Amino acid sequence: MTTTQIYQIFIKAEPEQIWQAIIDPELTAQYFHGSRITITAQRRESFGPDGDPRGDGAVTVFDPPRKLVHEWRSLYDPELAGEPASRVTWEIEPRDGYCLVTLIHDRLEASPKTAANVTGRGWMFVLSGLKSVLETGKGLTG
Repeated sequence: MTTTQIYQIFIKAEPEQIWQAIIDPELTAQYFHGSRITITAQRRESFGPDGDPRGDGAVTVFDPPRKLVHEWRSLYDPELAGEPASRVTWEIEPRDGYCLVTLIHDRLEASPKTAANVTGRGWMFVLSGLKSVLETGKGLTG
């Protein structure tokens, strides 16, 4: 089991655009499995298209448009919801006309089912969808 997962992607967008796409439920619905995610300096809340809770957790770092750190708990599956919260860190680094987005999902030692659920294709689908929305205006499935 990988207890620290690191993903990186280059996106042709300004840091502020990427930040907005991470915290705005209208935009997250386009690339995050239909989830409407709202993130404030205090909390991250995620709801599915039907309004059912998918995630909820405290925000520990809110530094727009550079860094966001929040708890991760998957409420859409009872087995995943029973595991301890893990942590997700988003880092946005501006380059020359594009940004490097790094996502680190860690503190997964006590959450093996969550680790298996998000590894590899899980996060890469979300990040690729984020890139697609920002660069083309459409998600991967829309």
